Amino acid sequence: MLKQTIRRFIRRSELEAAREKVECVVIGAGIVGIAIARELSLRGKQVLVLESAKSFGSGSSSRNSQVIHAGIYYPPSSFKALFCVQGRNLLYQYCSRNGIPHKQTGKLIVATSPCEIPKLHTLMDRAARNGVSGLRMLDGFEAMRLEPQLRCLQALFSPLSGIVDAHSLMLSLLGEAESYKTTLSCNTTVVGGHLEDNRLHLHVMGTRDFEHWDGNSILQPDLILIPDLVINSAGLSAIQLTSRFDGFPKSLIPPPHYARGCYFTLPNAVPPPFQHLIYPIPEDGGLGVHLTLDLDGQVKFGPDVHWIPGVDDKSSFLDRYDYSVMASRAERFYPEISKYYPNLKDGILEPGYAGIRPKISGPGQDPMDFVIQGEETHGVHGLVNLFGIESPGLTSSMAIAQYIATRFLQ
Repeated sequence: MLKQTIRRFIRRSELEAAREKVECVVIGAGIVGIAIARELSLRGKQVLVLESAKSFGSGSSSRNSQVIHAGIYYPPSSFKALFCVQGRNLLYQYCSRNGIPHKQTGKLIVATSPCEIPKLHTLMDRAARNGVSGLRMLDGFEAMRLEPQLRCLQALFSPLSGIVDAHSLMLSLLGEAESYKTTLSCNTTVVGGHLEDNRLHLHVMGTRDFEHWDGNSILQPDLILIPDLVINSAGLSAIQLTSRFDGFPKSLIPPPHYARGCYFTLPNAVPPPFQHLIYPIPEDGGLGVHLTLDLDGQVKFGPDVHWIPGVDDKSSFLDRYDYSVMASRAERFYPEISKYYPNLKDGILEPGYAGIRPKISGPGQDPMDFVIQGEETHGVHGLVNLFGIESPGLTSSMAIAQYIATRFLQ
């Protein structure tokens, strides 16, 4: 019924916008938004998920490594550390219980030069403080016994790392949510909002109508939603959307940064040269050009880091980023990969896909934690903003959902 109401009202662009009260709205149908909607529904709430694209999970959630992280890299007691460790356990349990394709492959983080060895020990100490179990420091010959194609001086072995079919995971979570009280409305764009009686009123348009906006004129929403609880899980556009909430404190909106990353695949690798995930020492903006596997055994390398400027609000809301992968970019991959995989042949890599990470720290800056803004921070009743939900967002999704539901449900 609610979905039919939305469809009816978003066609009324020539009339005054209708108003509709709803219980919970989740903006964005990526993995985190879907997990939150499911958790709220399981706790008896009626949830409306608004997604500007024609389907769920078509943005960052489908343009990543699909890795289940163990929780090694993140500062102790940070959201990233807490949610990654908890979320990894929840994710493995959920996948096993529901038949979601996944594999606990294990991962080797490798030091290929003497100066990198102390960094491995720092990572191991940090992981131990985060509660990550089973880690082992391996000498080079031990690591290369596990992976004969590998070359390294030392390696940190993480048995809890793995891979998952993200699409199957999202499909299962969404199906479960919809079997309770969740409604997904795709092709529906939240274009802004305003505060009225200290409650956020969301301005909603049909995506097709929004596509005709000239980018400058005042937008006339087709529908105004008045939710009791709003979860802004819009990913790449979460910050831009918040800046369009009239009356929201601008000082609390962090500056957005965008790290574009390309992936390249290794063709005809049967059998694959590696059985574990292979990661170099982390670099500025990411975890380095690493080697991952998909569930069919295909080898892929990436992502690299290319800092890009933001786009205008319209392009951001419609996910009109440049996701093309230029074959020439592979030239930057070979020297990085050859440090740990010297047998890689030049010219063999093929373009795969690209993704963009929604960051709140820029080049040369220390990585920022996930930001979860509630009423106690910004003073707006019933609004929760999620900023900078990048890696390990996939791994953390179910833990983030539990945290949101526990903390913000009345």
